Amino acid sequence: MSAATEILAHRNEALDAPVHIGAVSLRVRDPAGLTAFYRDAIGLSVIEQDADHAVLGAGGEPLVKLEAGAQHPSSAAGLFHMAILLPSRGDLGNWLQHAAQTSVPLEGASNHLVSEALYLSDPEGNGIEIYRDRSRPEWPRLDGGRIKMATERLDLDALLRDADGRAYAGMPDGTVMGHIHLRVGDVAQAEGFYRDALGFEVMVHYPGASFMATGGYHHHIATNTWHSRGAGPRRDDEAGLASFELVARDDEAHAALSRRLTASGGDAASTVDPWGNRITLRG
Repeated sequence: MSAATEILAHRNEALDAPVHIGAVSLRVRDPAGLTAFYRDAIGLSVIEQDADHAVLGAGGEPLVKLEAGAQHPSSAAGLFHMAILLPSRGDLGNWLQHAAQTSVPLEGASNHLVSEALYLSDPEGNGIEIYRDRSRPEWPRLDGGRIKMATERLDLDALLRDADGRAYAGMPDGTVMGHIHLRVGDVAQAEGFYRDALGFEVMVHYPGASFMATGGYHHHIATNTWHSRGAGPRRDDEAGLASFELVARDDEAHAALSRRLTASGGDAASTVDPWGNRITLRG
């Protein structure tokens, strides 16, 4: 398999769906400092930057947007983590090698059966997952065909053996925002919004959490109440998640999602969930 074919194959696990996740926007206190972190520690490239905002991504694709204006700490609801999907296991090994060499602190590492993931937070406390997907035929299934996920120990030594040993050059072309995981006040209410109003399918349940997707992916959107049960709406000037994009695959999917956004109480281009998390339709 050529490198270009491998990138395309891995992109398709998350992006070959009627709707997937685009850029995640964060409201921050220190745009310059956070820009340096996402550039140097995470390995994204700066696409745009001025005193009050920055756009970072990979291969010219915007993935993280930073905007000044955080006036209050994030409340219980909001971002649990945004998940940056790398094209291959070797790319994940390369990033882990970079993190080890530059003392980027990790908070967790998990084998989820469908994927392998590393976890950390940025300097303002926004959660980040960096992961790679196993190919869809490798995903274990339960009786009835539903996807099986778990949280098992990830062998970091084995992952490092897949690194290429070269100086880290940043996140490669083909890196995308694979999913977003939100803290909410009630999982059933979250399903009522993201499944019933916006059209996502529930793929997996964990205790206190729900994982939803389009196109048979393991999850594009997850919600949990692990530390936020009963949380109410967020304020507009809170630190943390400002908004995230939904990206439609084609004109038909775009029109259908636009109608759903309007019916959910928003307009043709955006809406908010019950906790004030803003969702925008790209394009």
